[in-house]
Amino acid sequence: MSTSPYNNNSGGKKPRFAFSMYWMYAIIIIILVGMLYLDQDTQKHPVDFSELKEILAKGGVKNITIFNNKGVAEAEVTDSVAKAKFRDYQQGMKTVVECEVPATVLQNYIDKLVDSGIYRGNIKYENGSSFMSYIWSFGPIVLLIVFWIWMMRRMAGRDSSGGGVFSVGKSKAKIFDKDGPVQVTFKDVAGLSEAKTEIEEIVEFLKNPQRYTNLGGKIPKGALLVGPPGTGKTLLAKAVAGEANVPFFSLSGSDFVEMFVGVGASRVRDLFRQAKEKAPCIVFIDEIDAVGRARGRNPNMGSNDERENTLNQLLTEMDGFGTNSGVIVLAATNRADILDKALLRAGRFDRQIYVDLPDLNDRVAIFNVHLRKIKTDENLDVELLARQTPGFSGADIANVCNEAALIAARHNKQVVTRQDFIDAVDRVIGGLEKRSKITTDEEKKSIAIHEAGHATVSWHLQYANPLIKVTIVPRGKALGAAWYLPEERQITPTQALLDEMCATLGGRAAEELFLGRISTGAANDLERVTKQAYAMVVYYGMSDRLPNLSYYDSTGQDYGFSKPYSDDRARMIDEEVSRIINEQYERAKEILRKYGEGHGKLADILIQREVIFTEDVEEIFGKRPWTSRTEEILAHRSLPENTDSTPDKKSDEPRDVQFTEVETTAETEAKSDDTQNSPEPPPLPDEE
Repeated sequence: MSTSPYNNNSGGKKPRFAFSMYWMYAIIIIILVGMLYLDQDTQKHPVDFSELKEILAKGGVKNITIFNNKGVAEAEVTDSVAKAKFRDYQQGMKTVVECEVPATVLQNYIDKLVDSGIYRGNIKYENGSSFMSYIWSFGPIVLLIVFWIWMMRRMAGRDSSGGGVFSVGKSKAKIFDKDGPVQVTFKDVAGLSEAKTEIEEIVEFLKNPQRYTNLGGKIPKGALLVGPPGTGKTLLAKAVAGEANVPFFSLSGSDFVEMFVGVGASRVRDLFRQAKEKAPCIVFIDEIDAVGRARGRNPNMGSNDERENTLNQLLTEMDGFGTNSGVIVLAATNRADILDKALLRAGRFDRQIYVDLPDLNDRVAIFNVHLRKIKTDENLDVELLARQTPGFSGADIANVCNEAALIAARHNKQVVTRQDFIDAVDRVIGGLEKRSKITTDEEKKSIAIHEAGHATVSWHLQYANPLIKVTIVPRGKALGAAWYLPEERQITPTQALLDEMCATLGGRAAEELFLGRISTGAANDLERVTKQAYAMVVYYGMSDRLPNLSYYDSTGQDYGFSKPYSDDRARMIDEEVSRIINEQYERAKEILRKYGEGHGKLADILIQREVIFTEDVEEIFGKRPWTSRTEEILAHRSLPENTDSTPDKKSDEPRDVQFTEVETTAETEAKSDDTQNSPEPPPLPDEE
């Protein structure tokens, strides 16, 4: 472990100060116990001089100690005198009387008693206080001082506990350097080539600034990483910490916020003070939306809100009157739309780097990274796994790899095979299979007809996503599901949205046509098509009666009204949504009427085998005449390497027991059907 001053993670031996403090606590306890033990067999009673003379005259004093500088005398009396004079006398305990009297007066009186032979005891003279008297006098004060210092150190966060009342205004940032615990490099970040290029340039500027300053360039003050959750924003920051040769401060946006007023602004000041001292350096703020939310958005909070004060201080530190030099701020968020505009402007965050979901090539690279530590089959087709995980983030792919390893271990396999990855994808998307769930023959038939309706309609639509698998085995909340391979389109035409909507309504249409009734099994289908239809009309302007209009504000601003259209226009929107959905519903029924015989065969196969694949549908309806966009991309990618090559052919591997060579997968939003129970109470029996 590095001993660099930039690395505050000790990870080694405990500091000697903590060890010495333990010894000090032990000594204090021993002293207190000793004091109690030494004095527990002595009883002291204050008396005046007349009482002391009476006791001396009777010969009831064994010995006497005179403290010259204090004017105090202590006399040990006999048991008989103590028993007669003091009610609290206890057998076996030493009794001492204490009298305040000038030393010369007492000395003269004792000399007379000695001369007359009345007093024959010992006489002891003390010019200073005894050790125990010092302990009794100053011990409590010393203990209070020690206890106060100990409490101050704890409250100031300087002991092993870290943090306290007096450290609330201090920055909680962790400091790392290149030899610190973060050993992630850019080689560990797969995909994200554009984002890596911009981040690597910032690191290169810190390593070799002359390369840019010679041409008049300036170092960027900040870079904001924006993207969906799990896409690798924090991983990029870890790579920067592992690659940079400068101090790296890391903290979360929530670390600024505290229950005490003014703490957030104080921590911002302390953070940048430390950063200036160690400049050039990098400050990484994860989930910056926790503190960078647009000011004045919340009507329940005033202008003096603690979060707004923290944001104001952050804005000032990043690019205020006193400009920082050599401090680069990296930040990450998946909610850039709610950030304050002053935070996003150039001069604070000069670059906004969008970290998007990985495409096909990126997913291949991400799989290769996560498969390094997994014992896989030599014939594992990584490209096939990437094709089956569209819409998956890097975190999702990592989860798939881990689930595949767990599944293989559960079956006592020596390596992780393709089938384990396929099962892991199904597990991540749809949940565990529930083969123990009891369904009647009638319910099973209804589910099969519903799912076969999805398969039949989607097979005969050009823009519908390619079918992978249809199952009537319950999984998660779904009683059955049709799995597709979603097309990764850059833009989506109107007809593609309509085809997808028609395929989604194929299950409800099949129930009405072939069963003469409908059920609650299409609840998820109806929810999805309704949202999609409203999006077409309100957001995309894909309506005959309301063309080229969008009522969606991507900036998230509030114009002072709930909706930017009148009640009459709202009625038109509802009518257009109903028209679009009903037209696609009727279109689905027309397709089912035309291919009703094939639909019946698919339903029968589903009832018998509970799952069907692409090959089963091809045997009934023939091969689809349209080439999927994914196949076009793969064919185009292979042309530069071999112009005579043809698009990828199917693998010659034998078919698995349950899965065809085109395996199952889809992103969560791409399921054509999740046959569910009724979403509203009262609970109904599980129906398709």
